[in-house]
Amino acid sequence: MIGKEGRVTGRIGPGLVGEVMIPIRGGVEAFYAHPVDPRDEILVGTIVVVVEYHPPRTVYVAQAFGG
Repeated sequence: MIGKEGRVTGRIGPGLVGEVMIPIRGGVEAFYAHPVDPRDEILVGTIVVVVEYHPPRTVYVAQAFGG
């Protein structure tokens, strides 16, 4: 999971649990998402990269391309 890219489908930010769709296992699956930097806000549609993974469905992400 670490290093995979996905697209934000539910806003990620301080005090929020967002959602990211990540291609995996031949399909695309939804994961709960938190920002790596707790001060960051990541908007819907942004491409993110997984920095940390907590099974079964939680990821910590950062903007891919430097935001």
